[in-house]
Amino acid sequence: MIKAIAIDDEPPALKLLENYCANVDFLKLERTFVKPTEALKYVKKFPVDLIFLDVQMPGLTGIELYKSLQQETMVIFTTAHSRYALDGFELSAVDFLLKPFTYERFLLAVKKAQDYHNFMHRPDSLTSASIFVRSEYSLVKIKLSDIIYIEGSDDYIKIIQETGNHIIARMTMKAITEKLPAAEFLRVHRSFIIPLSKITHIRNKNIYIGDSEIPVGVSYEQEFNQRFKGE
Repeated sequence: MIKAIAIDDEPPALKLLENYCANVDFLKLERTFVKPTEALKYVKKFPVDLIFLDVQMPGLTGIELYKSLQQETMVIFTTAHSRYALDGFELSAVDFLLKPFTYERFLLAVKKAQDYHNFMHRPDSLTSASIFVRSEYSLVKIKLSDIIYIEGSDDYIKIIQETGNHIIARMTMKAITEKLPAAEFLRVHRSFIIPLSKITHIRNKNIYIGDSEIPVGVSYEQEFNQRFKGE
């Protein structure tokens, strides 16, 4: 069960969230607040798993409130202003609901929260089967076995998957490397990370995974040879 609260300075918006939450069996909306300062006091004393958080509120904005939280809490931002979406993305929000939103869109957001909550509370031995990355303001679950390779450019990465559903995420190569199991994935170039098990053949200084050709960078060549060729 995911424990949640909702914060919005408009009572009708809170009533809508109450009605929506009442229809979700894995979600318990414990309290609602029209004053963000009161909500902040509450969560410091009674931590919750998820906060439905309006962005534009008097006194303390949703962005400011979320930044002030001491514990790690999932958040779904709710606002009538799409310009705040990037802020939600930067703060690692589970999702961003643009008012007015339907129950179907709400359900999609809370199911993302459920997936992330379940993932974070699984035994350590199971967590390596998949990872979560943030793409288009949402958390996306990716099976490690689906990854063909990862390509990086500046502060963005592109995850090429066997499913054909390629994911673009705003994160560095260093950050995604830290999420991947080191025994299974290797960075072979400043712009490429590969799963060692999917290498089909090597020619000169190029790696082939199916039809994809990936270069081995000079500074990564020694480690690659040690790991893959056993040199």
